[in-house]
Amino acid sequence: MYQTAAWYLSIILMTLITVIFITVVLKTNRRREYDSIQKKWYRFRTIYFIALLVVFGTATYFTLQDLPFERPVYGQEENPVIVDVEAVQFGWKMSQTEFEVGEPIEFDITSTDVNHGFGIYDKDMNLLAQTQAMPDYTNTVFYTFTEPGTYQILCMEYCGLGHHLMIGEIVVTN
Repeated sequence: MYQTAAWYLSIILMTLITVIFITVVLKTNRRREYDSIQKKWYRFRTIYFIALLVVFGTATYFTLQDLPFERPVYGQEENPVIVDVEAVQFGWKMSQTEFEVGEPIEFDITSTDVNHGFGIYDKDMNLLAQTQAMPDYTNTVFYTFTEPGTYQILCMEYCGLGHHLMIGEIVVTN
């Protein structure tokens, strides 16, 4: 909802800037005293700048509020299953691969060699969650599966000749 409003607001403001630009271009061939115009537009430029800051600041606040999109859904009473994931050319080492529907999971992902992309895909090959697997750094992805089934873990960044072999599986049961 906020993204749609921000999109429309951006279109309106870009149109306004385009109209102002075209107006300035069309009126530049006229010669007249510049001092009165300069004073008037310096004031307008300040108001315009403040208005842009307010509008874009508000739009930024409301659109970025949803990040990260996959926030942990567990509370103090419910701890997530912590899964250590290590990417190696050309496979995945996971501390656990079987889960239950509704079980909150925290994937802690790293790499032993080069950068890899960690992507969780459903049976229709829709991307559900993703992050980078990097050497000497751990990225965390929170996810809760809502349907049973077999999910695939694919490498999303070319990592060498065997990149296409980097396929892992996660099984989710009721």
